[in-house]
Amino acid sequence: MGRLCWGHTPCNPRLKRIFREPSNMSPIPFAVIGSGWRASFFLKVASVLPEHFRAVGIVTGRSETERKALAEHWNVPTFGSVDALVAAARPEFAVVSVRTDEIVARISELAARGLPILAETPVAPDHEGLLALHRLVEAGAKIEVAEQYFLHPVISAMRSMIADGLIGTPNYAHVSVIQTYHNISLMRKLLGIGFENATVTANSFALPVVKGPGRYDQPERMDVVAACQTIATFDFNGKVGVYDFAEAQHRSRIRAPRITVRGERGEITPERADYLIDARRPVTVELARVDKGHFMNFEGYHHHAIMAGGRYVYENPFPGPHLTDDEIAVATCLQNMGRFVEKGISSYSFAGAAQDCYLAEVMRKAAADKAPVTSETQAWRRATC
Repeated sequence: MGRLCWGHTPCNPRLKRIFREPSNMSPIPFAVIGSGWRASFFLKVASVLPEHFRAVGIVTGRSETERKALAEHWNVPTFGSVDALVAAARPEFAVVSVRTDEIVARISELAARGLPILAETPVAPDHEGLLALHRLVEAGAKIEVAEQYFLHPVISAMRSMIADGLIGTPNYAHVSVIQTYHNISLMRKLLGIGFENATVTANSFALPVVKGPGRYDQPERMDVVAACQTIATFDFNGKVGVYDFAEAQHRSRIRAPRITVRGERGEITPERADYLIDARRPVTVELARVDKGHFMNFEGYHHHAIMAGGRYVYENPFPGPHLTDDEIAVATCLQNMGRFVEKGISSYSFAGAAQDCYLAEVMRKAAADKAPVTSETQAWRRATC
């Protein structure tokens, strides 16, 4: 059981160890394989945090004219092949952000050259792809996965409070944030689930909703679409996760994300925590977001911290530039990858990503069959024993 001293101590000694690792080292050099929408997140982070990260090359199959424009836009050299990149630059690792049907081949290409890999999601298009990458890991390939949602500020704050034992042992998590393996990743992280098997019951149905914005466009009229919603229960033999997500929920302005985690002593959401300090005294604390740049504050608009009960439970490791929560989380992925390369400390391993993709497939089968499906131990789980 963790310490239950909230509101009685001035600071959280775990905070700097988990979330803040200031370094006097030079910026982490990395390369990006791919030039699409998701690749731009990593390049933007490097451009606004030059003291932390340095993009040393972009590998893309675009035309020479397009490569030149890309290089000028990001002020990063571009290359037509991995060999050309490796010959000209010395990245500590490569971010692989390509189409799903290309990702296994690209990861294999980099692994053959001994370059550590931070793979975008999904890490493989199907089960066979996951097994192929598992064989690479068994052969010595260093593969981490850029799953950023559990690193968002408020979710990091919730995880810190749960780890402190505030609500007791987490045994129930209702997660409605993002689709498929992303949502399952959050569920496992919040419950403290590793590779335990689960019995999954799922139902999918379509409900009408006004279409929201896309990646690049804003809605111009009120178009009502049918959104497929899946609700699934994951029974991990004593811990229960509830998956709840509708297709139109992503980026929607009228479908808010929701998370509730419960333990025997209380529960926590992104807004508040309710817990017992003894048999007769319940406590409620607000998770308050602290941003700079409001009203008469001239420190520049940026996220600063999450506070609860008079304590900082999360501090932004990258204060100063204006970054969205998702960009802060992506920067944390890069920081964690640098730590993995240097010290071997994993934040989100290939095995963890493979497990989340596999559980998403189990959920789809349970919804299609309209019957419970129990997961089976996979090769990447056996390799971690």
